[in-house]
Amino acid sequence: MSQVVLIVDDDPVQRRLLEAMVQRFGYRAITADGGDAALGVLTGVDAVAVDCVILDLVMPDLDGLGVMARMRQASLDIPVIVQTAHGGIDNVVSAMRAGATDFVVKPASPERLEVSLRNALAVRALAGELQRVKRSRDGTLSLADVITRSPAMTPVLKAAEKTAASDIPVLLEGESGVGKELMARAIHGSGERRAKPFVAVNCGALPEHLIESILFGHEKGAFTGATEKHTGKFVEADGGTLFLDEVGELPLAAQVKLLRALQESEVEPVGSRKTVKVNVRIISATNRDLIAEVKAGRFREDLFYRLHVFPITIPPLRQRPEDIETLARHFVTRIAAEQGKRIRGLDAATLHALAAHRWPGNVRQLENAVYRAVVMADSDTIGIAEFPQLATTNGDAMVNVGIAPATAPSFDHDAVYVDGSISLQERMLRLNPSAMSQTQPVLSLTDDRNDVKPLEDIEREVIRFAIEHYRGQMSEVARRLKIGRSTLYRKLETLQMHDETSIAPDNNPVDAG
Repeated sequence: MSQVVLIVDDDPVQRRLLEAMVQRFGYRAITADGGDAALGVLTGVDAVAVDCVILDLVMPDLDGLGVMARMRQASLDIPVIVQTAHGGIDNVVSAMRAGATDFVVKPASPERLEVSLRNALAVRALAGELQRVKRSRDGTLSLADVITRSPAMTPVLKAAEKTAASDIPVLLEGESGVGKELMARAIHGSGERRAKPFVAVNCGALPEHLIESILFGHEKGAFTGATEKHTGKFVEADGGTLFLDEVGELPLAAQVKLLRALQESEVEPVGSRKTVKVNVRIISATNRDLIAEVKAGRFREDLFYRLHVFPITIPPLRQRPEDIETLARHFVTRIAAEQGKRIRGLDAATLHALAAHRWPGNVRQLENAVYRAVVMADSDTIGIAEFPQLATTNGDAMVNVGIAPATAPSFDHDAVYVDGSISLQERMLRLNPSAMSQTQPVLSLTDDRNDVKPLEDIEREVIRFAIEHYRGQMSEVARRLKIGRSTLYRKLETLQMHDETSIAPDNNPVDAG
């Protein structure tokens, strides 16, 4: 969704001129014929989310200075560009003291107005991002920090607001990368426990033999390597919130002990005979269908009912396309500041292409794509050339393995080629000429002597390809391979692929959704 600019002017001709210019710049324009009408748009029952205001200073009902005063009273932090036919220094000083971001004299040229709008929106975005980063570091993120304009997120935020006012257990459901941890932090930051710790645990990354120690703690000497006492995540989160991410990945043995801790509000550290009372609020998250897991016997039914008290499903990014442009601009602002690059934004064609893309990796994939685009950009405006994944319009990547081609699940990335042996390609060409008429990635099943490779080698190549393809996002790799994340890590250890996880990027939880 394009950024919204409110044009306030009592002159209908001037309003139409400004509206045409603003739309030509790529923004959405709405108009008001006076100060009172503008306040209705900004603060009324059907208030509109406005990104910038172009405000006439002299109007018959409520003038521009009066509008800005009312905006301050309503705590509306929206940049205002003041325009008037009288460009005296006194008018400029009065407008700036009242909180205007910029001042233009009628009739403003398109070039001058475009620069003023662009600067005002950039300053607002950067200021908002700095505040958001500060709140993230302080652990005070709230639901107001969740970046969204999609109607699909309205019921999600309303449900989250209700849960924030209590200690009810929440289960956040949704695909990998939709922003479940951000939502968990926002719920915590909007509740009474916000001054207490928020402790996140990725259940899918816990080594099976250390799960009990990490969650509940251990005494010194409790087992080989326990050289010091460890309090455990439950005790760390005492008084605050414990976030159990990927809770569906926990093995059944750990599920039993977790259930007891939740029922009794106490934990028993490994090697200790005494229990420790804890007061924690539980928020869990999963990208699995836990009901199906319960039916399959992979998840305990009693634990499911303990966690599934207040489920909230976060829709994938493809179901809320209105958020794509807003999130893309947000990422550009933040990443450009981090990288020290002067980037004004993305051009209109690129924003349109981003909104049309399906983003199977959701917000995380969008963030990584923008990160690359910012680094690769040679000018102050990012174009579609910086997004190679947009070169194909949501086409599935075909991976030829053996005799027949199989369709991989919606990669939406550039093709990655793994060359096979000549004889294998010849057989594929004879059996399926149409499939080979276009260059496609081929996974080699034979070695240099044209003998079939051992299954272990093929499995190693598939996992390595998936890790590179999803840029080290191990949750997405496990989901696409249809195995648990803990299973994926065990395979990495068995296949001696420990170094493969070193490419996994750090993800800022603030921007996950």
